[in-house]
Amino acid sequence: MSPLRYSVPQRILHWGMALLIFFNLLFPGGMEHWNSLVRRGETVTPEDVASANIHAYVGIAILALAVVRIILRLVQGAPEPPVEEPAALRLLAKVTHGLLYVFLLAMPLGGIAAYYFGVEIAGELHGGVMKLVLWLLIVAHVAGALVHQFYWKTNVLARMTHGRVA
Repeated sequence: MSPLRYSVPQRILHWGMALLIFFNLLFPGGMEHWNSLVRRGETVTPEDVASANIHAYVGIAILALAVVRIILRLVQGAPEPPVEEPAALRLLAKVTHGLLYVFLLAMPLGGIAAYYFGVEIAGELHGGVMKLVLWLLIVAHVAGALVHQFYWKTNVLARMTHGRVA
């Protein structure tokens, strides 16, 4: 039997990871500057490394939290989609969530491969196509939550915010 709401740890992880993800998506400047210096063979200062490290450490935190989140989801489960949602959109939501989990693992792993092991193609994918796809998945995820809240008037958003399922 599926739970009616997400657990408190699941909700804390969701919103904490959202903040970390948005931080890295919106403020990649330190990593981009470091990468630009390295590509051009210019001198990298300790400040440049420290700035890039912030992006890297946040990405590693996202990876670790994603693993914990997946384990919690497997152990505690997740609420079923509301019956008001058409079957095709339930499938779309399932695919979107699955891809979000894939990207929550793949993005940090690609960043690690690029930053720590010098795998250039991983860096290009990480900062290019993967970043764009992650943005699109986030937009789809947020749009889906808003459609549930304001069109179908379901409790989907409440299950991930305050947990009440009135």
